[in-house]
Amino acid sequence: MRSATLENGEAVEVVVEATLTRGLPAFQIVGMVNLAINESKERVKSALLSQSFTFPPKRITLNLSPSEVSKSGSHFDLPIALLIALNDLERDISQWSVFGELGLDGRLKESSAIYPLILSLANRGKGTKIIVPKESLEKLSKIPNVELYGFATLKEVVEAFRNNSFTPHSSAKEIPHPFVEANDKRYYYMQKYPFDFQSVKGQTRAKKAALIAAAGFHNILLTGSPGSGKTMIAQRLRYILPPLLLEEILEITKIRILSHQEATFEPVRPLSAPHHSSTPASIFGGGTKQARIGEVGLAHLGELFFDELPHFPKRVLEALREPMQDRVIRISRVNSKVEYKSDFLFVGAMNPCPCGNLLDETKECRCSDIEIQRYKNRLSDPFLDRIDLHVVMQKSSLKEESTLSSKEMHAKVIDAFLFAKKRGQLHANAHLKDAELERFCKLQEEEAALLETAISRYALSLRARASVLKVARTIADLEQSQNITKEHLLEALSYRRRER
Repeated sequence: MRSATLENGEAVEVVVEATLTRGLPAFQIVGMVNLAINESKERVKSALLSQSFTFPPKRITLNLSPSEVSKSGSHFDLPIALLIALNDLERDISQWSVFGELGLDGRLKESSAIYPLILSLANRGKGTKIIVPKESLEKLSKIPNVELYGFATLKEVVEAFRNNSFTPHSSAKEIPHPFVEANDKRYYYMQKYPFDFQSVKGQTRAKKAALIAAAGFHNILLTGSPGSGKTMIAQRLRYILPPLLLEEILEITKIRILSHQEATFEPVRPLSAPHHSSTPASIFGGGTKQARIGEVGLAHLGELFFDELPHFPKRVLEALREPMQDRVIRISRVNSKVEYKSDFLFVGAMNPCPCGNLLDETKECRCSDIEIQRYKNRLSDPFLDRIDLHVVMQKSSLKEESTLSSKEMHAKVIDAFLFAKKRGQLHANAHLKDAELERFCKLQEEEAALLETAISRYALSLRARASVLKVARTIADLEQSQNITKEHLLEALSYRRRER
């Protein structure tokens, strides 16, 4: 009989074996198991007796293979109890994958590990015939490519095996949210905006930059005085990001469950916003014996927001360069090495100086030139070079009208998303590789000459050149333009970082 255990957020298949031999009665579980599995002996014994089964007066040995992998989780209760109850069954049951925690009365209980385990197995095409607690079916039925069988009690499962009578649960239900179709795939989105750009007064340029960032998944840095609306824009950005595939929604749900949040199955991208006093381990993940996912991993497929950016430790900001570039986070420990996906949109916010009043027209800046320079020097050039859009916030007042709502901006993002998909593009513009850059970001002679002039004048690196092209491609997509024009390039260049 098969089950699985979580290792670094992914499922590792486990074969559960049992032998019942003559000798002094004993019950032993081997195979590098943790305390939760060892405690299952008492739960299994009580569940069997309460469901009118006899507990064999034999020497019982359970082995969870492979032995070199550490096992954890109460979901091993059910396969252990089944092997004891079905020890006289001659039929082969090795093709079944079984998950479920047992109550003392024999009821099957849901376990938080079941969803990420089954999703991981389904993504790899394994464990297609799966027995789970009945109360888990609603959540698990969203996962495609699995055949689920739900039961309420241990007795029901045993009788199903003895009578060979199994009724599969209905296949995965359609997600009840609007969607768009491109290249025979459905991309889902939400039309709810708890935080609306309509409430951001003025800031026309910053909102346009946020629109470009959302449409192309470009990293963005907002600089402005306290209260200018930097955090407001960051909070609203997640709700106008591009739509999601079903597989991406399931992946986000898995991450939510691993971080002990509620599984919602809504097509809303996550927002992770660690405080600048957070430890590197909490931001990137860590642990002494087993690496755990951090805020950067939790932001996968969503937004990572660093407020008061220069106040984050230097080592954190420099370590962030790797996931910003490669979209993975690697954690190395003595006992484990793990790699998490971290495909996120980075949003940074900072004041122009330590006191925050450098750009304010009514308040006097109290900082010296040395303090301002030291404050800005906390952000290295290699780090800033990975940010595509640099925006200085404008002064605004309550009298100013709001230009765009989140609903209008989201519609523009979806149109740009579909426009890119129709030309055969697989990735967001910010993630285009070199070969894709040459294919999708071709320039005419005049535009190419303009870009070369800008590279020479502003000493742009190769990475900065690629960044300008990608941003220009996104601006063109928002205008439904097949070609990148001179105006698109000039606007993209206007978002480049100015020298200090």
